[in-house]
Amino acid sequence: MAVLQSLADLGQSVSGTENQDAPVREKKVDAQGRAYATGKRKDAVARVWIKPGTGKITVNDRDVEVYFARPVLRMIIQQPLDVASRKDQYDIVVTVAGGGLSGQAGAVRHGLSKALTHYEPELRSPLKREGFLTRDSRVVERKKYGRKKARRSFQFSKR
Repeated sequence: MAVLQSLADLGQSVSGTENQDAPVREKKVDAQGRAYATGKRKDAVARVWIKPGTGKITVNDRDVEVYFARPVLRMIIQQPLDVASRKDQYDIVVTVAGGGLSGQAGAVRHGLSKALTHYEPELRSPLKREGFLTRDSRVVERKKYGRKKARRSFQFSKR
């Protein structure tokens, strides 16, 4: 390693490192040809497996239309597939536990996005640009001692 004497030397040393490419990501699949990922949101944890298929989505051994009855929740789950233009190319098997339906849908979206990047590493940049690979770390605030809820205090009475 050369010792730098001036700012010009620093500029030359930095320009020499521009040729280094980003790390090459490789496909991660198991023996059955499935990609696996875990997604989390609030208290919900989703385990997601994807494999090439007809676009069938199964959540906890039930069809996605049965488990997530509200259209908004199904739309949340479909978002990574829409961004990646892979609508009916993968069969998706999900087991999800904890939290409510909204948190579970967010966990499935997070896990599905991660599984897509494991199966097709080139999809990482469009999914990351949309924010699907980022774990939403917001959780419910705990209740504090001497308070009615997390922040709500008991009603004050002067007399």
